[in-house]
Amino acid sequence: MGSKTLETLIGAVVIAVAVIFFVFAYGKADVGRVDGITVTADFATVGSLKPGADVRLAGIKVGTVTRLSLGEAPFFGAVATLNLRDGLDLPDDSSAAIASEGLLGGNYVQLSPGGSPDVLADGGRIEYTQPAVDLMDIISRAMFGGVSQTQQ
Repeated sequence: MGSKTLETLIGAVVIAVAVIFFVFAYGKADVGRVDGITVTADFATVGSLKPGADVRLAGIKVGTVTRLSLGEAPFFGAVATLNLRDGLDLPDDSSAAIASEGLLGGNYVQLSPGGSPDVLADGGRIEYTQPAVDLMDIISRAMFGGVSQTQQ
């Protein structure tokens, strides 16, 4: 009976250490909601962008993608909801592009500031966007000389 108690105790310690590790990792990963303003951006396609992805300005994380949804007719593109940190004061003519962290990396939203003196307010919309680049399409065009499979 003593060995089962010891095994149970060791199992409980292992689970407690695992929980502490995951809480620590979640806190250090900076994946939580950012306090600040919420804006939207319309994209023709978002590729493999997912909620929780970074929003970056000059390579520095300034927010998080909180939601992706389908746009209304006749657009039917993707609408990304972005939560940006407070005090950013991003000009209202700024642009957003979906960028890739590398060939096998995930996607993120890259912001480029505009030149307007007016700032983007909470609930605002980023008007100038660039959709995700389909790497497989680029590779197939390079390999097959721009020939599409739909051409006859």
